[in-house]
Amino acid sequence: MAVLTGLTFGGTTWTPKFAKSIDEDKCIGCGRCFKVCSHNVLELRAMNEEGEFVEDEDDDEIEKKVMVVAHPENCIGCEACAKICSKKCYTHETLDN
Repeated sequence: MAVLTGLTFGGTTWTPKFAKSIDEDKCIGCGRCFKVCSHNVLELRAMNEEGEFVEDEDDDEIEKKVMVVAHPENCIGCEACAKICSKKCYTHETLDN
């Protein structure tokens, strides 16, 4: 199966790896990845003690906030989010043709 590749400006072959998931147990919700991603891929979401996402941000049951891959279709595969993540929460994958 072929994998999507591209060329850098210098002519080097580059294989983009797209954000697939974030380990919610490792994520501390610091927002560094959110700041470095300029393609609206990520979103900070609130979780309760049971590990379920809470829609109401004013809810007293919020235990912590974690980053999620909310819009994977916007990812360009640069891996900047994973490179800046101090907790190594990210899983990326190549795009097979």
